Amino acid sequence: MRRLLLLTAAALALLAPGTASAARWAVGVPSWPGAKTLVPGRAVELEAPTRPHIEGAAFVERLDRRRRLAFDNTEPLAAKQWYLQQIAAWDFWPARPATLEPVKVAIIDSGIDGEHPEFLGRVVAWKTFVGGSALRDTEGHGTFVAGLIAANSANNDGIAGIAFNAQLMVAKVVQPDGSVSLQGEVEAIRWAVDNGARVINLSLGGVRDPFDPKVDTYSPLEQAAVDYAFAKGAVVVAAVGNGPQSPRTPWSYAHYPAALPHTIGVSAIRQNGSVPDYSNRDAVYNDITAPGDAIFSTIPRDLVEDRPGCADHPYSDCGPFEFKNAIGTSFAAPQVTAAAALVLGERPDLRPEQVSWLLERTADDVNAAAGCDKCPPGRDAYTGWGRLNVLNALLQLQDGPPPPRPDAFETNDDAGVWAHRYGPPRTISATLDYWDDQIDVYAIRLGRRQRLFARLSPPARAALKLVLWKPQTTRVDRLRVPLSNQASHSVRVATQERLAYTARAPGTYYLQVKLVAPTQDPVTYKLAVATRRTS
Repeated sequence: MRRLLLLTAAALALLAPGTASAARWAVGVPSWPGAKTLVPGRAVELEAPTRPHIEGAAFVERLDRRRRLAFDNTEPLAAKQWYLQQIAAWDFWPARPATLEPVKVAIIDSGIDGEHPEFLGRVVAWKTFVGGSALRDTEGHGTFVAGLIAANSANNDGIAGIAFNAQLMVAKVVQPDGSVSLQGEVEAIRWAVDNGARVINLSLGGVRDPFDPKVDTYSPLEQAAVDYAFAKGAVVVAAVGNGPQSPRTPWSYAHYPAALPHTIGVSAIRQNGSVPDYSNRDAVYNDITAPGDAIFSTIPRDLVEDRPGCADHPYSDCGPFEFKNAIGTSFAAPQVTAAAALVLGERPDLRPEQVSWLLERTADDVNAAAGCDKCPPGRDAYTGWGRLNVLNALLQLQDGPPPPRPDAFETNDDAGVWAHRYGPPRTISATLDYWDDQIDVYAIRLGRRQRLFARLSPPARAALKLVLWKPQTTRVDRLRVPLSNQASHSVRVATQERLAYTARAPGTYYLQVKLVAPTQDPVTYKLAVATRRTS
């Protein structure tokens, strides 16, 4: 029986009992005897005093890395729920619908004040991944986010959350020092998905700098968790991050996990249509914008009980300065999360990519006429597809062309454990989206001297490419992937891309389909693969 992994001496040492000095590692393998599963089929947890080397593992990373809350505090602006009108939150319904499907929404954050009057009866599950109680929030960040999404809109008190059909799942991942446990975040995503979450809000992140690996905080474990959520049908929404938590302000890249495939990255916009400097930009991963300045919401009761006249008013106008003047992409993201819950309430059968397409493609374009002098017409790095408009999304769902059909082979965004094993059938149809899913990768087993033929056919001329990668490849979608790992690439014949290759060594090769130029909508393609033995 062929073993999937070749074990080195260092890897064998992992089977020895752990020591007090051993570090914990996330290893990108489907499983390991006696190991704790972090992401099913993608990653396990192992202990070792030094970085383990396991041949064939897609990645190895320490589990003591941290994420920061994407929260900022710069300018004192006073307003309350002006954002409800600007995003047309409830304009689709002449009256509150009685039959909207309940949707479980996970808030992975600092916990919430579980006794806050706005959340009574609205929390269906909770768990802490960092100790303490998920229903106690000393930071206030999670309670603020929860209020924007699901504050009771029918109790004649306080404020109204946007998603009146939301059932909250609360996961606490913030440490006492304000940092976010990466392992806690990953385990929280899995817990939420396994317990029925359809939407996940991540108002947190780590810096992305694709040109400086010392600054860049990309985590393959985090990517595996997001992929797991997507594959199970959950919409993942994340803040693109703020300049003060980045190397400089403004910052030209979205934070992770917003800068991952299958995630809706959300930036912030002011009431007058301008884009604040603190809101991170990104030419690809900033998908949509929502109000993020002078936002009004709920805060924990502990933060107001000693303030004169505020003991019975746990809202941000009674809170500390950072909440009384709340700004940041952390508070724009929950509005998109709530919008996703409303869309799913109308159509629970929608897949995550269909929800993303509806929200993004129906956003109001932000340009000079709308108040943003720096924003060109159309999709841009400052606001993505534009400002969230819930009414437009629901009208599109009701009367417009249907969302693109889901791609049955996702998630297959890289080599190694991320690839989809090809065939049968020998001809498949799939899609690529330049803004969220530029790459599809298929694993193909070839014997020595076996010849591979691949033909890629889009419905019309499109900027697609085929690349075949050698068996030792574990990643293809990073800047520093060795080009020597490439086995072959396609040539264009009319509107098709064609590739032929004779394997010099047996193994699992990776056939990459890549969309290399922007498109308005996803591109559907047909991929045909055949093999032939040669003498």
